[in-house]
Amino acid sequence: MPPAADVPPPVVACVGAVVLDARGRLLLVRRGHEPSRGLWSVPGGRVEAGESVAAAVEREVREETGLAVRAGAEVGRVRIPGHGVVYDVVDLACTLLDPAATPVAGDDADDVTFADAADLERLTCTPRLLETLRGWGVLPS
Repeated sequence: MPPAADVPPPVVACVGAVVLDARGRLLLVRRGHEPSRGLWSVPGGRVEAGESVAAAVEREVREETGLAVRAGAEVGRVRIPGHGVVYDVVDLACTLLDPAATPVAGDDADDVTFADAADLERLTCTPRLLETLRGWGVLPS
């Protein structure tokens, strides 16, 4: 049996939601818990046992922002090292079911906003979030 140091960390299936409003602004939450507490990111979290990525992203957006969305196509995938785990995050484009609804922070989020390009420049986001989303072509212009 190899030493523990040679055993790869467990992989945790996660989702992220790329949600744009009618004005093209990106839905962001300020994380209320680790990892990355206090930093802005797209809504998301762990996929629960037996849950599809679409169901997980819809649930996470609802829990963190109070908004109902419909999951769409995958826009990208990243692996993020954590404390003793690796988060395998699938980001999906999501459509707001009620474009007039106002987001309200809940669950793991301590604030929520729709951010335009200028807002994104001033907000402190999770590591590599903006460059990753820019590379996928899904940032507000």
